[in-house]
Amino acid sequence: MTEPPATSPITIVSGLPRSGTSLMMQMLAAGGLPLLTDGLRRPDADNPRGYFEFEPVKRTRHDSSWLERAPGHAVKMVHLLLRDLPPACAYRVLFMRRRLEEIIASQQTMLDRLGHQGANLPPARLAAVFEQQLRQTEAWLATQPNFTVLYINHRNCIDDPAATAAAVNAFLGGRFNEPSMAAAVAPALYRHR
Repeated sequence: MTEPPATSPITIVSGLPRSGTSLMMQMLAAGGLPLLTDGLRRPDADNPRGYFEFEPVKRTRHDSSWLERAPGHAVKMVHLLLRDLPPACAYRVLFMRRRLEEIIASQQTMLDRLGHQGANLPPARLAAVFEQQLRQTEAWLATQPNFTVLYINHRNCIDDPAATAAAVNAFLGGRFNEPSMAAAVAPALYRHR
């Protein structure tokens, strides 16, 4: 495979933690889009197919040099870090939306399994915090000329992966394998409804 040109857009998979970003990364990989990952966070009971993370993303505000490798690839980035991306690049964002109750339940299950404390907020308060973060992030994205965004409903992705694959492929230019993308969705892994 040849290296994508440096002018290719960078595909960012984003959303709240536990919103389906790893699922979307699986779909993109199955469809033929190269991923930028490091494999440091290993698959586990919460994400048996892996997390598809890339550690340098977390330091983007202070060191964005990893972006030189990113054109033509997809990389996963939590919603709060999107503002750290420099304006000189073009970004295509696949933003995962999931019911906040499901996200909070999934996060709590993961934290319990790991023996970690969470934010120590009641679920309703945590949902309000997340809702505010999402509103602010979506409003900011709407003002950024170098970002294009496709919002993807997690439940729709599970219920109709072919339609989601078609929408994602169209958004990305129509060059990817939609049946393979759809086949990457495993409804049995959707455990927090």
